[in-house]
Amino acid sequence: MSRSSEMVRFVDAERLPEADFTAAERDALETVNQRIAAGESLASIIEFLFTSTQAILPCDRVSVAFLSDGEKRVVSHLTRALYEPVLLDTDYAEDLRGSSLAAVLKTGRLRIISDLEAYLARKPKSASSQLLVEEGVRSSLTCPIVVAGRRVGFLFRSARRTGAYGDREAALHLAVAERLSQAIEKAYRIEQLEAANRAYFEVLGFVSHELKSPLSSITMDARLLVQGYAGELNEKQRERIESIIRKAEHLLGMAGEYLDLARIESGKQNLSMTELDFRRDVADPSLDIVQPQIEEKGMRLEVEAPEGPIPITCDGRSMGIVMVNLLGNAVKYGEAQGLIRLTLDPRDDELRVSVWNEGPGFPPDQRHRLFRKFSRIETPELLQRKGSGVGLYTSWRIVQSHGGGIDARSEPGRWAEFIVTLPRNSHEKGPA
Repeated sequence: MSRSSEMVRFVDAERLPEADFTAAERDALETVNQRIAAGESLASIIEFLFTSTQAILPCDRVSVAFLSDGEKRVVSHLTRALYEPVLLDTDYAEDLRGSSLAAVLKTGRLRIISDLEAYLARKPKSASSQLLVEEGVRSSLTCPIVVAGRRVGFLFRSARRTGAYGDREAALHLAVAERLSQAIEKAYRIEQLEAANRAYFEVLGFVSHELKSPLSSITMDARLLVQGYAGELNEKQRERIESIIRKAEHLLGMAGEYLDLARIESGKQNLSMTELDFRRDVADPSLDIVQPQIEEKGMRLEVEAPEGPIPITCDGRSMGIVMVNLLGNAVKYGEAQGLIRLTLDPRDDELRVSVWNEGPGFPPDQRHRLFRKFSRIETPELLQRKGSGVGLYTSWRIVQSHGGGIDARSEPGRWAEFIVTLPRNSHEKGPA
């Protein structure tokens, strides 16, 4: 029986032998196989499915939905239709309880609805059926998306006429779903990870931004107290307030690093490439920022640079972030009363910037950790010094976006050096 007079019925996959397929149908399925092997995006997979199977299956609408919230809900992820408007579209979610989709999920059987208007009359509370009827859909064919024995979602095919689907169409639909299932879930999981990553960095940026103002206020108020604006302090009070300042400044620095990272990872770090003097516009302002930290640790600073301007085309703000990160690390990880040396070495086509410091350095076998996100050198001495594992990764991203490079070398127990190389006159951006 190719069509059923039943309004809704469920079909076991075992009743749908692939051997009955015609040569044209088998050719269409093989074409689907070949396209899937290309590993394209979920949107391109569904678009191809929609267009390539029109000749063998009635179809005005194809959509894919995935399970969420512990298989308690189904969420529409992607839809392709011949008509507009599409009312039941991306991100539409509905509880599985009480839905005939629950039976599809539980048994793995296919669902055929031959008359959606009659089905809606029987189940008037079905919001999804109401939307589909308003779109003009009159029959539908649904099968589970199964990956390694797990049912992860549903593949829907719909037509704007009643009785469009029977056993042969169900068999073809199932065969397509079996070929698509792994590719669909893989593409979906990648999209989920990308969306989660974007959301994570948006939240990270928001929280970091919201923390900066109160932390700055705490630091300013505490400094005023130390300076005696609210009365004289005894030694113990002064020590406690200075401890508050150090902790607030540490958190403020972390908030700044995370905010920079969030801007870069979310694609909001737009570079403004302009010609400037690297010494005057980037290096000196960065030194001004870290100078109080240098003085607090009693460190010595040497600057080696040629007389006169150092012209370069770059984004001054972003390169300032790099310089503050490198100089700040030299202070943080350098020895008290030790030496920091900043070297600016302009050459014909590039600028070489070196930040060198006396200190414990790092073992050669740990170098690979330096420019990775949230990664830190795992030696007992360095782990005792507070750090986020963000600054060097952010610096690497910024330098890469300028078409440059960043590297590090060290003599463990004696010194460490970080070297940035930047093209001087290039307006071309490298990979961000």
